[in-house]
Amino acid sequence: MPKTPLRRAGDLPVDNTRAAAGPPQREPRGERRKRETRSRLLDAALELMAEKGMEGVAINEITEAADVGFGSFYNHFESKEAIYAALLDAVFEEFGNALDRLTQDIADPAEVISVSVRHTLRRAQREPVWGRFLMREGFSARVLERGLGQRLLRDIEKGVNEKRFPNDDILMMSTSAGGTVLASISIGLQLGFSQEAEPAGLKRLGFSADGLPERAAATLLRTLGLDRAEAEAIAYRPLPHGEAEPRPT
Repeated sequence: MPKTPLRRAGDLPVDNTRAAAGPPQREPRGERRKRETRSRLLDAALELMAEKGMEGVAINEITEAADVGFGSFYNHFESKEAIYAALLDAVFEEFGNALDRLTQDIADPAEVISVSVRHTLRRAQREPVWGRFLMREGFSARVLERGLGQRLLRDIEKGVNEKRFPNDDILMMSTSAGGTVLASISIGLQLGFSQEAEPAGLKRLGFSADGLPERAAATLLRTLGLDRAEAEAIAYRPLPHGEAEPRPT
């Protein structure tokens, strides 16, 4: 999870409309340090848990990776489970909320799903650790209860209710759709999401990561019941303006 660098006063444009109100209040040093420490702990936990899962990571591993004193951990989180829950909110809930904002004016459930899938794969491309954490959590029993899995279930259910998708087995449709997304992320991570990084053996088989987000979206829409022409037309439409990025934690 990338860190949001603190801006210095010199980095900000001058706002003459606020000059009369005086300079903005500075964040107290203690609060800034507390926020930075929490951010380092979350960054370290994300990388470790993406590799080993929550059960495979000890608190002292997180504090060592974050370069934070062991006792300081408990100033921010009461347990390993608590920092894991905070990660789920930061990694999935905030990103899911951003997707909801990005697609709020799109009426077609098929296009909502296409936009969400493409943004998800694009973020996994930019942030491989995020992608690995999503893959690990995506195969857990909690996948349909919160975050991206819950939203995918919601959008598929809406499509079924509106007769947009012909199949009415919502659980299996969600399972198939989620599997397509996770498998595409896995393939993208292995191939590096670029033709230059593709192993020669996969090239000979015709495998390529080129355009993977759009190809995954088109395949998923065909799984949901759209014909090939319509699925590809929706999957390759320009994305809505704006980026689905989480807000700073």
